[in-house]
Amino acid sequence: MLHNSNKIDWAVMSISGGLLLVFVLMSLFNAALVGEWVNTSFQFSTTYFGGFWQILMLLTFLIALAIAFSKYGRVQLGNMQTPEMSTFKWIAIIMCTLLAGGGVFWAAAEPMQHFLSSPPMYDEVESGTAEAILPAMSQSFLDWGFLAWAILGTLSAIVLMYGHFSKGMPMKPRTLLYPLFGEKIMHKSVLGTLVDAFSIIAVAAGTIGPIGFLGLQASYGINSLFGIPDTFMTQLTIIFALILIASISAVTGVHRGIQILSRFNVIFTFILIILVLLLGPGAFIIDSFIGGFGVYISDFFETSLYRGDGEWLSFWTIFFWGWFIGYGPMMAIFISRISRGRTIRELVTAVAIIAPIVTNFWFSVVGGSGIFYELQTAGSVSEPLDSGGMPAAMIAIVEQIPYGTALAAAFLLVTIVFVATTSDSMSFTISMAVTGGGNPSSMLRVFWAVTMGAVASVLLFIGESSVDALQSFIVFTAVPVSLILLPMLWLAPQVAGKMARDQGIVPNYSTTK
Repeated sequence: MLHNSNKIDWAVMSISGGLLLVFVLMSLFNAALVGEWVNTSFQFSTTYFGGFWQILMLLTFLIALAIAFSKYGRVQLGNMQTPEMSTFKWIAIIMCTLLAGGGVFWAAAEPMQHFLSSPPMYDEVESGTAEAILPAMSQSFLDWGFLAWAILGTLSAIVLMYGHFSKGMPMKPRTLLYPLFGEKIMHKSVLGTLVDAFSIIAVAAGTIGPIGFLGLQASYGINSLFGIPDTFMTQLTIIFALILIASISAVTGVHRGIQILSRFNVIFTFILIILVLLLGPGAFIIDSFIGGFGVYISDFFETSLYRGDGEWLSFWTIFFWGWFIGYGPMMAIFISRISRGRTIRELVTAVAIIAPIVTNFWFSVVGGSGIFYELQTAGSVSEPLDSGGMPAAMIAIVEQIPYGTALAAAFLLVTIVFVATTSDSMSFTISMAVTGGGNPSSMLRVFWAVTMGAVASVLLFIGESSVDALQSFIVFTAVPVSLILLPMLWLAPQVAGKMARDQGIVPNYSTTK
């Protein structure tokens, strides 16, 4: 019997909503104190958990590959013989839900930052020279590549789909630990409640951050392109529009709003990529992608496990790892919801191979163009990046391509829709986590979409430093979540083996049921 309740778990709702409210109220009363507390917790997380996260991410990817390309890879997930949606729609939803944080701004800024200041593992390379191109691309590929995507829904999705679709457990983060604790983690369990609440807080913080940054960055972009004043009211209007789109999309559900929005954005992004390749430095982009990818693969283990410069790591790779780990359990729920009828091999290939390669190519298109123009005219991208941050870098890059203003406006639109698709997917998923059912009520979905927008708006009102504090807070929330994801390393192979025996893919030698 599948658990498909629409009953709200008020304990989980109160803890997750309450802690977010406390964060906002404390920021209103004393933003400096909150900033100080968050920085201390950030330092603690990166110092004591950074190395653990690097090993967790690498093992998750390697074990997911091992399961996918063994006999277990043929296991059909979700008690369904044929997939619910076409492969293109399915991959489009996965891509759009997860790329929002990276979207356009990190894709423009990160390769450029690593080009201007070579990562410490490539300290023999002279920064800002042709020699620095491939290491810069390789480091960006690492931060947004195979490991980043694998933690977001390979092993955890396998375990969750088994618990929900095969054993009738609720669609909640606590179901990840069902193979370990059995049904006692399901009902009136303190551990189960904490697992759900921490997973919701981590993903809410991880989504509110990009909403707040989008308000800042899109407002800056609209100001520089169209002269509309870059004020709090402009930022608020952008967030309001974003939440309106996200709410409508979340209410209409996975098969309508979320899917239509994702499909539009993937097609539109694909058109933008073609335009940049044709109008911009196409050959350079392709060369830097292939060369950068070669360096990424050849240095894969060394860079994945690099522990040399702790301060640099916490600013780059460990910061991203914390962010992605924080999304892990909730993304497992979302991917489980849209992946019925897929095999383990299809799931791992889509999430941990296709999506990261597409992301890396997107980084090459935007960031590679930036490096090309910076090499041609020193300061043409680095100076706007220094003075105006990530949005300034994106606009400086795109405006050097023919029809630059129109392209920059299109890039802004893509970014807004990317963040909207993440907001709608996550409000839908948080609603699933507090009810345990696959189709939570529309009111609950809208409540979470509006709440995340409201929190982002309040933090923006307090000041940009409060959004920065939330970004650092994301890393702290990843500490408990990483402990939830750790058992997936051995539970996923066990569960895959059990499903393979049940489906007759491997012989069942057991004589007992």
